[in-house]
Amino acid sequence: MSLDNKKILILGGSGFIGNAIYKELCKYFDTFGTYCHAANSYSTNNQFVHYNIEEDDIVEVLELVKPQVIISALRGNFAALIIAHEHILEYVRKENCQLYFISSANVFDAYSKYPSYEMDKTLSESIYGRLKIRIENMLLRLPKEKMAILRIPMVFGNSSPRIRDMKKAIIENEPIEVFPNLILNVTNDDKVTQQIHYLINRNKTGIYHLGSNDLTHHEDFIKEVLERVGNFNPIIKRVYTTNEDRYLAVLPKTNQLPKNLQFTFQDIIDHHVLN
Repeated sequence: MSLDNKKILILGGSGFIGNAIYKELCKYFDTFGTYCHAANSYSTNNQFVHYNIEEDDIVEVLELVKPQVIISALRGNFAALIIAHEHILEYVRKENCQLYFISSANVFDAYSKYPSYEMDKTLSESIYGRLKIRIENMLLRLPKEKMAILRIPMVFGNSSPRIRDMKKAIIENEPIEVFPNLILNVTNDDKVTQQIHYLINRNKTGIYHLGSNDLTHHEDFIKEVLERVGNFNPIIKRVYTTNEDRYLAVLPKTNQLPKNLQFTFQDIIDHHVLN
């Protein structure tokens, strides 16, 4: 597939992750996105198409844009998500098109004793994790060169919902929840979008784990991020879901990215300026 004028469609292009991907790719490719709620900034942007997952047919959007690459960062009603992805897969099968699916570390949330790698069997105890597994399994029936599953851990970043919620809690003197026994890896919007850009540019397919290549305790990580805010004492609420350490981490092993696209959890902490 030629890179010249490659047309990319980001489903969920107005969400936090989807919009970060759009901003990264739009300077290099003919990039389109979907938005759900009628925000003026999107309704007046010719590169954005209105799409409501519960009311609209995704096929109409696909036929309108005719993308060679689809990035699915969709969120919403779980039943509607399944139907939408069934239709997306039909399109990908018959057209010259690839599908990049934003998945989650939660596809492994039933395995709490160790971190997870690309080829490990998925198993989840959460409804969200099971949804992601179901869509992943649909993708795995596509020819390998037509799909990529991108599993990401907790996403931070200055404009991320997690950081916004932390700022709000600080201002309103509300407690910030930390999970002392949770061991995880992390990423932010900048890192994950650079990695996705690389994968599309190099025509990479398969399963990728897009997170820091090392691990940290959730409590330690959040406390260090909070120290960036300034000189005050936020209220910390420790939430213990188990007496033992549990892992929710997706580490790369089979599909390693180049050194310049690898990073540590400290790199993510250092990126935060919360003022």
